Amino acid sequence: MQRPGLDYNMLRVYKPVALFTQACTNSTFLQQTMDALFNLKHLSYETSQQIIIVLITLFLAYFKFRISPLLGKKLPPGSLGLPLIGESLSFIGAHKNDKTKDWIREHVNKYGPVFKTSLMGSNVVVLTGQAGNRFIFGARDNGIASNQVGTVAAILGKHSIFELPGPRHKLVRGAIVSFLKPESIQRFVSSMDSLVHQVLLQELRGRDTVKMVGLIKRITFNVSCSLLFRLQEIKEKDDLFEDFLLAIKGLWTVSLKFPGTTYRKALQARGRISRLLSKLIKERKEEMTERRKGSLDQNDVISSLLMLRDENGDSLMEEEIIDNLISVMIASHDTTSALVCHFIRHLARDKETFNRVLQEQEEVAKAIEGKDVKLITWSEIQMMKYTWTVGQELLRLNPPVFGNFKCAQRDTTFDGFDIPKGWKVFWFTAATHMDDNIFKDPEVFDPGRFEESSKLLPPYTYIPFGAGPRICPGGEYARIEALLLIHHLIMNYQWTELVPDEPISCNPMPYPAMGLPLKLHQRNGHLV
Repeated sequence: MQRPGLDYNMLRVYKPVALFTQACTNSTFLQQTMDALFNLKHLSYETSQQIIIVLITLFLAYFKFRISPLLGKKLPPGSLGLPLIGESLSFIGAHKNDKTKDWIREHVNKYGPVFKTSLMGSNVVVLTGQAGNRFIFGARDNGIASNQVGTVAAILGKHSIFELPGPRHKLVRGAIVSFLKPESIQRFVSSMDSLVHQVLLQELRGRDTVKMVGLIKRITFNVSCSLLFRLQEIKEKDDLFEDFLLAIKGLWTVSLKFPGTTYRKALQARGRISRLLSKLIKERKEEMTERRKGSLDQNDVISSLLMLRDENGDSLMEEEIIDNLISVMIASHDTTSALVCHFIRHLARDKETFNRVLQEQEEVAKAIEGKDVKLITWSEIQMMKYTWTVGQELLRLNPPVFGNFKCAQRDTTFDGFDIPKGWKVFWFTAATHMDDNIFKDPEVFDPGRFEESSKLLPPYTYIPFGAGPRICPGGEYARIEALLLIHHLIMNYQWTELVPDEPISCNPMPYPAMGLPLKLHQRNGHLV
């Protein structure tokens, strides 16, 4: 018996389309939608047909643009999850609770070291292990290029160094690398030391308890603003810092723009950051005019990008400069902050390591005492060998960047599987960092793995800053800033945790979930 208001001749044609689309997407969502329509008896004949026509149009468009290009391809095993959402909710939930390793491990156990999924609105192939890292980071032309998921791209901007292809990427990266390479950083080690010392002791003066996560974030941000952007105004720094924290939270989230959502707040914060950076760019241009013929010293990243010219002699657009300043801001700040917080947390728990780091830093302090200018220079940084092996081991155990996305610019293959054009490719740090075939007893803290006398690590296995020709250009900057912070902290204080079993939370970087509250004990009754 036919139900009133529905044309079953039409449904006999349309229902197989829904079933086919359901099978292709590996989801019951579409079938449930059709079943719900069959049960809406109160709809008129005309309304039901209009709804069905709209659905069929959407299904056919989905088939043409999302399913048809995949026919005949050997995709990796895995699940794309729900339409649009994919497996984003379970992935983001696992990441926030520092369970990303478990999420990846479950998928690897189920599907193998190469699997497909859908995250933050993009179809993704996840590669795990050394071979996958080599494929992603290697120099050969494999069709893989930097390209982030939608939420990250929206916050960083379409002209970000993490988004740019080919020659444009090389041009912008060259300017940033030129400013951040070791030879350039050597020139302002003492300036960084002075800033770190001044800001750290100023923030801690008169305090015996402190939440270190917020403090370290603010210090590293202030140092970056002063050295990289020559931003001196305190009020502007404070406003920029608050917006910066909001923007970072939107990097890894579901792309919902409704009022009040994390993503919407992040986009609004990015807008305010862009306006401030636009003001700084205008100020630098005025300096260039005053100094005639553009002979501006490249003493900050803004100046370096303003002086840049492409193969046609054209300068960068303001939008390009802003996008890359935001990218440098994020890369130069959160990596250092996360590392230093884990460093402080570990030293509170490991007395032996604390004493060895302290002993080395006391030797550095003696070297400084014999100089006219009592500031750390490049030569003293080179004395901090053991301290940095501790930092390297902590980067292995708690990498600030747990993984990231790239994109297939054309159809390509890996390990016998097809990776279609436009799909994202995700690399995962812990897959090699916690591999017992590469690092013996990987769960054990052992800085000796990184001593000069130890065996060299296989390439593409230790990747806290990426690897290969596109390794993070800010790695050396982060190393020096972290060493300076640890030096001044350990020379002036001892500390104990107020929450000994504090868990780690990732949003998106891994930090102690309660802000790492510490009890400070001033060493020797005075500050150095």
